[in-house]
Amino acid sequence: MQYPLISEYLAAIREAKDNLDKLSHMMPVLDKYGEPYRSSGAFAVVFKMKDEQTGKCYALKCFTEEQEGRAEAYRQIAEELEFIDSPYITSVKYLEKELFVDSNCEDEEFPVLLMDWIEGETMETYIAANYTDTHAMAMLCYRFCKMAAWLRSQSFAHGDIKPDNIMVRPDGTLTLVDYDGMFVPAMKGQKSPTIGTKDFSHPLRTIDDFDETIDDFALASIALSLKAISLNPSLLDQYGASDRLLFSAADYIDLSKSNTFAALQSLLADEEARTLMSMFLLASAKKNLSMCSFRLFGVEKPKEEEVWSTEVTNDDLKNAVEDEFGVKYSKDWKRLLKAPTGLKGEYSIIEGVKVIGEYAFYWCRNLNSIDIPNSVTTIGDSALGACSSLSSINIPNSVKIIGDRAFWGCNFLTCITIPSSVDTIIGNPFRYWHGDLHNESKAFVYEDHVLFNKNKTTLIEYRAKGTSCTIPNSVKTIRNVAFENCESLTNIKIPNSVTNIGEYAFRYCI
Repeated sequence: MQYPLISEYLAAIREAKDNLDKLSHMMPVLDKYGEPYRSSGAFAVVFKMKDEQTGKCYALKCFTEEQEGRAEAYRQIAEELEFIDSPYITSVKYLEKELFVDSNCEDEEFPVLLMDWIEGETMETYIAANYTDTHAMAMLCYRFCKMAAWLRSQSFAHGDIKPDNIMVRPDGTLTLVDYDGMFVPAMKGQKSPTIGTKDFSHPLRTIDDFDETIDDFALASIALSLKAISLNPSLLDQYGASDRLLFSAADYIDLSKSNTFAALQSLLADEEARTLMSMFLLASAKKNLSMCSFRLFGVEKPKEEEVWSTEVTNDDLKNAVEDEFGVKYSKDWKRLLKAPTGLKGEYSIIEGVKVIGEYAFYWCRNLNSIDIPNSVTTIGDSALGACSSLSSINIPNSVKIIGDRAFWGCNFLTCITIPSSVDTIIGNPFRYWHGDLHNESKAFVYEDHVLFNKNKTTLIEYRAKGTSCTIPNSVKTIRNVAFENCESLTNIKIPNSVTNIGEYAFRYCI
């Protein structure tokens, strides 16, 4: 059977009310360009639809290639999943000859697959954005292992377990999607429609491997990879790739020659890493985990992250401990409290510090260079203010929060990079500083010397030296002191979209 092009499906979904049969009450959800919201894969395109009667959203999957036995397979899958109440699985309904499409195909009506719409992002996308956050990755590993244990206790299997087929909901829970390769008991004795994705499948898997154990190797490989990344995020930088985690198909062929597997040996001091590696080795040797209990996926839930304050009180300083340079830290060495103003030359913050406190290095005018370890998550207000000789600083990927005026007056610095880990900028960290700002973060936009939040609805700081400025129509808020000291500015155009202008936004714009 020949199937329509994605563009032909798009035209049909635009007029869904006229072209759908039993689902004519479904309307497409539109994207920012006014087109039906969609995502496409190798063999299908999925549209986001909304039930006009209930307001609930669904995913409507339209196929672009033939798969033998698809209709009967989905009938069996739907029957198996109908009474399973689990957040890990979504309902599916296969409708034959449901959508009319005007195309060059011989047929005019085509099948669709209706599923619940899962809000969130794929695990692949989530990992790319959060892999440096060890707590987030530990939680992801915990949730994945819980899902793996549940899946291994069922009589069915997904058939193509990989990060791209797992959705991470906004609350962190996981849901499996894309059931084209699923096995259910009614299919026993059949050939598998897929052998899975090579970077997550056993190298010896064939279409004859088709039972409830076909996910075991992928589950073991992914669980071990997630645990390893949570213990050492740099492993993903060294051995990972955009479409896989740590292991590649080549690694599976001979683990004794795998650089990735060799690198993981350093993690064996961790008990859970040892357990997951044992399961991985067993799955590698046997192609499945039938010889071990699914309870071995039971890793412990990570403890909630502690919150360390950036505020430095007199009691903090009274009870502080000092290093050999006279820099004061909290007793647990998690908070850097205060450096002496006479600190000079190069300084390296002690490994394990989580917070650089407010005014910690304030007025350290003879400090040339500072090394911030990859443990620091927060840089407090004015933490490096007035460090006028500071010429070198590296903000590590662990930093999530940068406080107000954090780098003001660091005029000897020529460049600061906002890493992708930073998701909160308080106030205007760079005011009174005219070096080059570079932005790698997805949370912020640095464009034409203007710093915005990621949606460009908030103008955080204006650092250009021109005489005129036109604010984009997307901006709703101008932050406090956003244009402070822009002495050369003579003309500014503020659009009607702006509803809030912060205090001192234009102070000293003479």
